[in-house]
Amino acid sequence: MPLSIPRSLRFLLLLPALLAVMPAFADECPERRNWSLALRVDNDLFGGRGQDQGYSNGLQLTAVSPNIADYIGDPCLSPPARALNHYLDWLQPGAYEQRNMVVAVQQALYTPADKLPRTVIANDRPYAAALLFSVGYNARDGDSLRASHLRLGVVGPAALGHEVQDAWHDLIGVSRFHGWDNQLHNEPVFQFIHERLRKFDYASLAGDLDHDLILHWGGALGNFGTHANAGFEWRLGWHLPDDFGSAPLRPAGENAAPRGGGEKAWGGHLFINLDSRWVLRDITLDGNTFRDSHHVDKRKFVTDLGFGMAFTYGEWKFAFARYFRSREFDGQRERPVYGSFTIGRRF
Repeated sequence: MPLSIPRSLRFLLLLPALLAVMPAFADECPERRNWSLALRVDNDLFGGRGQDQGYSNGLQLTAVSPNIADYIGDPCLSPPARALNHYLDWLQPGAYEQRNMVVAVQQALYTPADKLPRTVIANDRPYAAALLFSVGYNARDGDSLRASHLRLGVVGPAALGHEVQDAWHDLIGVSRFHGWDNQLHNEPVFQFIHERLRKFDYASLAGDLDHDLILHWGGALGNFGTHANAGFEWRLGWHLPDDFGSAPLRPAGENAAPRGGGEKAWGGHLFINLDSRWVLRDITLDGNTFRDSHHVDKRKFVTDLGFGMAFTYGEWKFAFARYFRSREFDGQRERPVYGSFTIGRRF
């Protein structure tokens, strides 16, 4: 039997995230103003090539806790967050210099290149939508970071991709895609992600111009996606933030690292990011796990090359990046190009 989620219950997938990200604004929480929220929007139209295909659109809301001493009893976490942490102790790091909790809700849409056919396009990727709730734990020791994240959610009509894309296209006056009836079937999905990051700070260049290099390596396991990955990010600018990167696409990227103190009131920098993956499974290309569905022959090795700029002012942070991805499956006509915009604030 296919998974069927009534429309009236679909948005309940958001409730665990909304409850868990609520910080406890209690007097006994001295760092209650160090929570941060970030909204990220990804869209291939931002890529500048007029594409409307592949990873077509993404939306993610992320909350990051302040540095905490304990995942169960720390007053800086809300009661729902502490209750959730009782069941996820296997994800949580041990004794580290700084630790925090990350909670996110994400929707991602994937479409073929031709929006007109109402039937399956055999040589192009399937229509797919994913609605995901994730919880993660990051641990920092000096210039090293360990990140473990668990994603749970659904792929298929229950993720509301068809409705969201139609509403957006109607709003901006763009014609709709007509093949959503062929999207992947409803399927519950999970993914465990683990990454290690290492930052290298270098001496300033001319004046106060700073630069650093951040290496990352790790992997993911699950029916949503299984891969091993590695890459780097290089940043150049003024008053670089004391975090572990500005490229937001990876779970351990944007706004996911505990920040140190003493940051300047403003700052700005450019960044270049590269991430290469050995892909064993990608449900958006391989199709449903337990049912027959449209699928394509994916490529085993995929690389993202991105560049962008980020600005910080007080408690605010803004980042814009443009990404170039290698072809993901045999017969893909164009290499994907898309953009990502993030706005974040600490409270």
